[in-house]
Amino acid sequence: MSVVIPTLNEARNLPLVLPLIPSWIDEVVIVDGRSTDGTVDVARRLRSDAVIVMEPRAGKGHALRSGFAACTGDIIVFLDADGSTDPREIPAFVGGLLSGADVVVGSRFLQGGGTDDMELYRRAGNSVLTTLVRLGFGAKYTDLCYGYSAFWRDALPFLDGPFTGFEVETVLHIRALRSRLRVLEIPSFEASRIHGVSNLQTVRDGFRVVRAIGREWKLERRSRQRGMRPERSARAARPHLVAAAEAVPEPVP
Repeated sequence: MSVVIPTLNEARNLPLVLPLIPSWIDEVVIVDGRSTDGTVDVARRLRSDAVIVMEPRAGKGHALRSGFAACTGDIIVFLDADGSTDPREIPAFVGGLLSGADVVVGSRFLQGGGTDDMELYRRAGNSVLTTLVRLGFGAKYTDLCYGYSAFWRDALPFLDGPFTGFEVETVLHIRALRSRLRVLEIPSFEASRIHGVSNLQTVRDGFRVVRAIGREWKLERRSRQRGMRPERSARAARPHLVAAAEAVPEPVP
């Protein structure tokens, strides 16, 4: 079981995040994007067994793709390094997978979730983007741009896509739907960043998400016009979980 954490100048936050990762996690993968504050040294001091991946390319999407490629666990969980996503919620994400889901995504807007780190304009933007995906792909998501998710590693080929930046969560959400994967939303609470300043650029990254949605919609439309069947679900690789998957509730509309 692997946990992937992308970092960029998070030396002050890691001591408050890494110790909260459950002891039964087999592998912690730190993907560092050219930090200048000693983030990697702090990570090694806190987790001598951590896998350190140095990512020279800028962008969260690049970092996560490199982290996913380095994972050896059957289950991959990814979360942020700034303290906004709580590692103590990992059991809930893993539980959803063990109950039969292929992908489990966190939602700040389900009952039991919430956020202390979203301004009104960002909340409105996320709502608009989520609505676009609901209308364009028949989704039931309540949250689209949240960086806390988990999936079975054999689902990665279905989820992987041309994401390089903060559009990564959006593409993962959409590709899970397009590939007919079993997706479960669970409530999650987003706290405020503990130290430092977010690398998110709301307007720029918002447009990246819009372009990603448009690109995925065009691909889906082209597939339908050609009469192509949706890709086969990764659940076929886990036949012992197919029966359990049927009992997992659909995401709350």
